[in-house]
Amino acid sequence: MTEEKHTIVSFKTQILILLALLTMTGISVAVTRIELGTLTVTVALILATIKSSLVLSYYMHLKFDNRIYTIMVVGVVLVISAVIFITFLDYLYR
Repeated sequence: MTEEKHTIVSFKTQILILLALLTMTGISVAVTRIELGTLTVTVALILATIKSSLVLSYYMHLKFDNRIYTIMVVGVVLVISAVIFITFLDYLYR
């Protein structure tokens, strides 16, 4: 049988990640209250990307797993991004 390795993330790291996620959520709510034009959506998407990468890395243990899983997640994100980009292009040039 293969031996599985278990990685335990410290309580301090879990709390720091939680505080970072809560802070970025607060910032994204605050940004929606400010009129920044198209920059509002850009800031919200950047914050959402950072938050999702933290969740994927630490809470879903992607940081400690095999590299193939990271490659697959990046591939899926690229495909979804391409579909959204093509959808926006279709909407823009109708």
